[in-house]
Amino acid sequence: MFAIIETGGKQYLVSPKDKIRVEKLDTKGDEVTFDKVLLVSDKDTKIGSPFVSGAKVTARVVNQGRDRKLRIFKYKSKVRYRRRLGHRQHFTELEIQSIA
Repeated sequence: MFAIIETGGKQYLVSPKDKIRVEKLDTKGDEVTFDKVLLVSDKDTKIGSPFVSGAKVTARVVNQGRDRKLRIFKYKSKVRYRRRLGHRQHFTELEIQSIA
């Protein structure tokens, strides 16, 4: 059994007991429920237009943190232009509990 959910402007293929990293979610608890389910596949496949009605995916928050640093380097030749930047993206790590 698997499903495709949408969160943070991205789509994720999930199944029970999977761990995924998504854009940071402001959660006030341990459980998160996703209503934006695009596809559910069990014995038969249900495709939503755009979402499957009545489908929910519940997940448990495992961790919230920041990803490793990305180095951004801008450079233009012959004009002595150089910029070095860094960026660390916030994330929420989830463990998928059930697909209903």
